[in-house]
Amino acid sequence: MTASGANDAAPPTPKYAASHYIVSTGDDRSPDAQGYQIGCADGRAGASGLRILLFGTQERDGRIRPPGTTRSSPAARVSAEWVVSSSVGWMRGFAKCGRANAVLALGVNNKADGGADPTTAGAAWANLVQRVGSAAPQGRVVVGGAMDGEPAWSKADWARGWVDAYVRGTPRVLYAAGSADGCPSDASTEACNKGWTVGDVFHISTGAGANVVALPQIYRTDGIQARQWAAISAWGTRSGAGPLRVIGALSQRGACRQQSGCTNTDNSADDARTQLGQALATDPSTRTANQLTATDIDWSSPPPSP
Repeated sequence: MTASGANDAAPPTPKYAASHYIVSTGDDRSPDAQGYQIGCADGRAGASGLRILLFGTQERDGRIRPPGTTRSSPAARVSAEWVVSSSVGWMRGFAKCGRANAVLALGVNNKADGGADPTTAGAAWANLVQRVGSAAPQGRVVVGGAMDGEPAWSKADWARGWVDAYVRGTPRVLYAAGSADGCPSDASTEACNKGWTVGDVFHISTGAGANVVALPQIYRTDGIQARQWAAISAWGTRSGAGPLRVIGALSQRGACRQQSGCTNTDNSADDARTQLGQALATDPSTRTANQLTATDIDWSSPPPSP
């Protein structure tokens, strides 16, 4: 092969797809353009597979607060229509700028500080996912929902109510991209942080319906999060519900490189996937038959003021 031929060779396909925290750049008149730019960059990267766009927190008035913020944050809120337009723009850019395929999960978190009713919020998000899914380019993008559910952010009943409403509202897959704060890494207890139980985490990650699958946050480099999720899966088999439907692992190295404060929580996508797979494989009842996917999350724009 000539030197010219070598230069023309296609670059190696990345091993994982990038996920993003989506923050408005401030021009709410053109969310489609912002989504297009992000999607085009992802399309050019050439990675097929699952990725999440996390838009933040649903509030009482139906608007959505950016990720990483609290109720008192001055950060600009966006409408559900903004999310739809941004997501459709992402799909358009992804399909235009590359040849990869994607499973696109549109997500929010379970922060209850915005005063949203969980049943109303979950149903609204199911409707939004349905709308975006109907606009997906056939054969290139499959659309689902996502929930960043964490015990620190709401009571367990709030998160369970949201997920139950989503499941009633759409058959599209819900990717549970959450954490298991304070949950055990063995069978010694069923208690997690903030009054949550292992059963609560299992419910919002698999138990709520056949279209709910787990994409656990495996951020920590010491492997404890992987062992927590393996213990939750083992709880499912002991309780008769079956193991977690684990689809893969979510890491945050990209976000960590954009801001400080990630001591021992900057697993690479490959390390996160390996840790989770090894932890699940220690018990025949939780071992996964299929290769786990991996996706790493970053910030689409600079993080807003919390």
